Amino acid sequence: MSELYPLKFNPIIKETLWGGDKLNKVLKKKTPSSGCGESWEISSVKNNISVVSDGFLSENNLEELIEIYMGDLVGDKVYEKFGIAFPLLLKFIDANDVLSIQVHPDDKLAEERHQSFGKTEMWYILENTPGAELIVGFNQKMTRQLYLEHFKNNTLKEILNNEKVKPGDVFFIPAGRIHAIGAGILLAEIQQTSDITYRIYDWDRKDASGKSRELHTEQAVDAIDYTFHKTYRSNYIETLNKTNNIIDCPYFFTNILTFNQPVEKDYNLIDSFVIYMCVEGEFNIQYNKDETVAVKKGETILLPAVLKNVTLNTNARTKILEVYIK
Repeated sequence: MSELYPLKFNPIIKETLWGGDKLNKVLKKKTPSSGCGESWEISSVKNNISVVSDGFLSENNLEELIEIYMGDLVGDKVYEKFGIAFPLLLKFIDANDVLSIQVHPDDKLAEERHQSFGKTEMWYILENTPGAELIVGFNQKMTRQLYLEHFKNNTLKEILNNEKVKPGDVFFIPAGRIHAIGAGILLAEIQQTSDITYRIYDWDRKDASGKSRELHTEQAVDAIDYTFHKTYRSNYIETLNKTNNIIDCPYFFTNILTFNQPVEKDYNLIDSFVIYMCVEGEFNIQYNKDETVAVKKGETILLPAVLKNVTLNTNARTKILEVYIK
């Protein structure tokens, strides 16, 4: 069997009501129009399975590769738990307009209703227009009854927590937390493999044919976590040329690495694939002693679990999100 290597995939571009042109202009994605909201970088969602873009495995999709390489690709424990389903979905999202207010079910509810995993996710802000905001959680103590009163009175906006954003901000969105990405925000999203969203309110928007999008009002009520938190932003430390953790949850472990000199990586203690999302600059991955692959801003690459020692080289300040399953 030929040796595995760092894998890039063809982005799956999604045209949306609220998308813009930053996937193309900022992240250099090939987009069919100026209304593209999402680039699915690595996905095993049904009918949206990522296909390798280069190397001898090009044209093979992610599930086929896991079937062949199993734990060598994803890690033995990951393969035991998930089989040929890749457990994470990684995206870049360009919100030119505000997204709907929504919530995702947890594993238990998603299994009962949809025979699916739930959807816990995180956001990393790449760019924003001045004053851009997003919605995450409630701005006061909340109960199901109080929420329903506001929903019926069309005063939901009064109880939702708005956050002004800047590049580098991180928000963790566990399943059950109400949220919406605001207009003028470009972000990276890391989430469980699930495409289940309960849309609560869509700002009375109509699509090109004059129809409103479907709302999932009743389903959402049982899915919402009504807990009020004093803060929803994830604070973290960023140190040049050192790897720092930003999110540690049962579904994914995400680090940030800002570097301007070579960084050695040793993954011998990690039984998992590793993903790099490049959010600033560019770098080379050196592996198997003398082989290299270049990664630019806006690119995502999957490091198979068998590649335990790599060196990341750069000539300029570069920033990556490093993602794996702990």
